[in-house]
Amino acid sequence: QVQLVESGGGLVQAGGSLRLSCAASGGTFSGGFVGWFRQAPGKEREFVADISWRGGATEYTDSVKGRFTISRDNAKNTLYLQMNSLKPEDTAVYYCAAGQWYARRWYTDGYDSWGQGTQVTVSS
Repeated sequence: QVQLVESGGGLVQAGGSLRLSCAASGGTFSGGFVGWFRQAPGKEREFVADISWRGGATEYTDSVKGRFTISRDNAKNTLYLQMNSLKPEDTAVYYCAAGQWYARRWYTDGYDSWGQGTQVTVSS
């Protein structure tokens, strides 16, 4: 099972930007899809975005469309999430994940490898 390590979180003011990275080790993102989820205090983990590792098709939850961009570098086996125009409600721990169950790609049970998470805090 591939191991995932996120980085790039931090504290930023509203309107600012951050780029999250997710590096795979002990394996590769071979086929399937990879995604970003987030979990705010007291809330369930929610889908943010996903990308097909081979084809590059992307999907986003409505609240981040036009502000966030998911991308991947196949050669570096790394996933990214560029976050612009950040809002206080984007504050959460962000997780990357890899999965094969396409029908469940918007849900946590569609993924079988998870990173440890990286904190993103947006101040108003």
